[in-house]
Amino acid sequence: MSGPMEPLPDCAEDPARALRAMFVDLVQGRRIAQGQDPALRPVFLKAHGSARGVLTVDADLPEELRVGFLEAARAQGGLTAWVRFSSDTVPSRSDLRTTLGIGIKLFGVPGAKLLTDESEADTQDLLLQNHDVFFVDTARDMCEFTRAGVVDNTLQAYLDSHPVTRMVLQDMAKAEKSTLTATYWSVLPYGFGDERHVKYKLVPAGCADGDPQAVPPDEDPSFFRGDLRHRLAAGEAAFDLFLQLRTDPDGMPLDRATVRWEETASAPVRVARLTLHQQNTEARGQAAYGENLAFNPWHSLPEHRPAGSIAKARRGVYLASAARRRDANGVPATEPGPARPVSTEPPGRDTRIVRAAIHPAIGVARVGDSAEGFFLAPEVDDAPAEASYKDATGALKRQAVRFRVYGFNAAGEPVAELTADNADLRWTVHVANKKAAWYQFQLALDIPEAAQAPESRLRNATVRPRGKLVIDPRPRSVRGRDRAGLPELRFDTGTFMGTPVYLGELRTDRAGRLLFLGGRGKAASVDNRPATDYANNDGWHDDIADGPVRAEVRIDGRTIPVEPAWVVVAPPDYAPGLKSVRTLYDLLRDTYVTAGLLPRPQRVSFTHDVLPVLRRLCDLQWVNHGIAVQFGHGGRDHLLAPERLTRLASKDPVHKELRRQVWASLRHLDRDGMSPVPWPSVYGDAINLPPVSPRQHLALSPLQYDLLWRWMNGEFVEDFDPAATPVTRLEDVPLAERPATLDRAALSFCLADAFHPGCELTWPMRHATLYSAPFRIKHRDPDLPDQSYGRVLTPQAALAVDGPLYAQGPGHLTRWMAVPWHTDTASCRSGYDVGFGPRYDPYLPTFWPAKVPNHVLAEADYAIAMDPARPAEERRLAFERRSVWLRWLPTGYETQINEMVRDFGRLGIVERRPGPQDDPALPETMLVESEVTFAPEPAPPRERNLITVHVPEAVDPEVRADAVAAAVAMAEPPDEEVSAGFINKITHLSGNR
Repeated sequence: MSGPMEPLPDCAEDPARALRAMFVDLVQGRRIAQGQDPALRPVFLKAHGSARGVLTVDADLPEELRVGFLEAARAQGGLTAWVRFSSDTVPSRSDLRTTLGIGIKLFGVPGAKLLTDESEADTQDLLLQNHDVFFVDTARDMCEFTRAGVVDNTLQAYLDSHPVTRMVLQDMAKAEKSTLTATYWSVLPYGFGDERHVKYKLVPAGCADGDPQAVPPDEDPSFFRGDLRHRLAAGEAAFDLFLQLRTDPDGMPLDRATVRWEETASAPVRVARLTLHQQNTEARGQAAYGENLAFNPWHSLPEHRPAGSIAKARRGVYLASAARRRDANGVPATEPGPARPVSTEPPGRDTRIVRAAIHPAIGVARVGDSAEGFFLAPEVDDAPAEASYKDATGALKRQAVRFRVYGFNAAGEPVAELTADNADLRWTVHVANKKAAWYQFQLALDIPEAAQAPESRLRNATVRPRGKLVIDPRPRSVRGRDRAGLPELRFDTGTFMGTPVYLGELRTDRAGRLLFLGGRGKAASVDNRPATDYANNDGWHDDIADGPVRAEVRIDGRTIPVEPAWVVVAPPDYAPGLKSVRTLYDLLRDTYVTAGLLPRPQRVSFTHDVLPVLRRLCDLQWVNHGIAVQFGHGGRDHLLAPERLTRLASKDPVHKELRRQVWASLRHLDRDGMSPVPWPSVYGDAINLPPVSPRQHLALSPLQYDLLWRWMNGEFVEDFDPAATPVTRLEDVPLAERPATLDRAALSFCLADAFHPGCELTWPMRHATLYSAPFRIKHRDPDLPDQSYGRVLTPQAALAVDGPLYAQGPGHLTRWMAVPWHTDTASCRSGYDVGFGPRYDPYLPTFWPAKVPNHVLAEADYAIAMDPARPAEERRLAFERRSVWLRWLPTGYETQINEMVRDFGRLGIVERRPGPQDDPALPETMLVESEVTFAPEPAPPRERNLITVHVPEAVDPEVRADAVAAAVAMAEPPDEEVSAGFINKITHLSGNR
């Protein structure tokens, strides 16, 4: 566009000209001026694919229906058809809940056409969409609607005053399984001969499912394109074309497009079949051919003249937009000649990059106290273990996260990873720590029990100005290869109460990818007071942080728009490689499916949907003694035992009862209440002693539960291969799957149980308002100041539309977490008790064992189990023995949470080791606590369990010592150690504060 746009014509006087100006000059012109290449349509611009087919008519079609193109099809035995499937959204947006459209161009239709310039063309167009009415009545209405949305920015006000339009738009946002299983309507009426009018309806008449193993991932934002490709590759698809004759002029108006022509008044009549041949929709040139076609309802025989003011406006708008698009793309602005035949050229691929995105969309770094040592965060689901997670001094290495940029073509397909070899990349990161300036964590504010919890008051409420509590070093940028160790790349200029705090640094690898390293796990109190609470210690700070990750990308001098990402710094992972039963990826995927941002999975894969839940549950045997006895090697419910796993993976009806018993053992909150018996025996968001809520314990996400229910009923793909080798390198993943693989791997090693407040992140993550797209945080305007919600953050304020669960700024995700993190990590144990009355299990339930172990196989016991010279029974007992992971810290709850600040890096790491090869009674692989680096090392008894006892009376400092001593003295049985005290973490709903 050159120069300012001329004033718009009045919608009442000339709606067609005004619509042309808005759609063609403003919307389409602006996109072309901004460099859109190739230029696209102003509407229905997200293409899902084009296909070749044939329209056939029965030879005995009644005489009165042999009109126009129908008679041509009957007389010729069929008409070649090219169809284009699309959505009325931009290519970068997800397909889900978009309006689907189908354009049909029929070839071989003789006779003069309505468009003068193309009167001799032998084509006839039909345009339909997957809803039976339009959202406005007339061209004037369409003009006013468009002006409100495109020019005046008053669309919401328009919708508020036009409820019919609002309702129809809501109805149009429907979820479809496939472009080939949707029903389409012409929406607007057309002439049918001299006197009659009709509407068209296209009803699916069958299509192939395609290869179940080749269905695109559920998180694919362009799943319609992949689905169309797979289904038509597997077989043909067909639609039946119906006519609905206008029989009631009043009930079936010609110029009120929101009025439904009721089928009870005039039943649609089948007149033809559209068959799409089996084909490769990605064949060379096919997509380009479909995109270069122009569809216009006025590419028509006079017998099918479009009716109504919207149709009249479409004539000029469609002509002008097609002409502008074709001119910008260098394509002749004429109707095609003979229909394009099936291509015999070798396959082609669109390699022009039009946009880019950073992956993982949410990257997770972790703190460690090593001065220089670090390792990379997992980039695949089965990432190989590091040789050592501690450096030569015994300090814990940091987990760095590597960010990559992928370039995508116009179809949303990954074309290439962009590195310093093929692009110019400049990275910018802005992290901050705002914990001390935020509100206390008492309970997740989005669950009903929050109303019973203590108030979420400001932390450090008396400190002014509040900015002294915010650690914000401002953004850092880096470009180039192998950039490391530079002062300007360190986030070390932020301060807490005047004290500088290091939050991490930027680096790049040899390909120019970004590496982010977080802090070193340091925490301190401004006045040297000890920590007393698991989450809310005034005067304290730590070096956790989070914030946006952006990239500027240029390819051959051309700037590419880039979707940004987010980085989160989390506490250490003391059991690398283990995953919780419900991961953060599981939770977010459920959030997006529930919100309609991702489609519900159409198929259940045993290998990808069921086995991970069973495996994770069993793998927790290495970090909790109770789970080891029940689900571990040789345990009562060892679901991974080869013979049992073979039966669980089979659809044979004889195994249904086994599947049913496993499924019925999983916790369902409505059925099981507060019982700790169902699986998994993991604490939930509303943990309290004594229990008062079903959310005392964790349940799987609704999506996980649904997938397992379908598995139980035998509705799953039998795809388990016990000999399959897991992929351990991103380079071995197909390029098209790498972006989603990175997103999934980053979150699969994070916890979603329990959000109290959480290990890496907490409860706001399950709210769809936080995201701009699946797995992508919505960024807050950096110029906006942080909002205050008063002295107390109430559930109502937290969940309000102007609350904190929308666009995010630096430090906004981690501000909900414990300060410092060490006190919460040291508090998240297993088998909590009140007094020493009857209890379910001294080892269960548990908090976060996948990241913070409870009980471990110690190095000494592993050595015994591996020693072939020892008796088999001694080796077996050594293997079954578990040691308390926190046994290295001194006794006493408050003492331990403070010692954790100093000693967090000395605790053992659970690492994978080979098992013995000479004893089949022992597993082939073991996870062993190694690299405990206390010096000198204490020698606690290794066979004694640690029981954490909550002593309500200890809330009173005057009686605390006597109350704790009495609780310890009552300890039974004698083979257990006791850590007793008043524990805020489990008293939020009991009133014992």
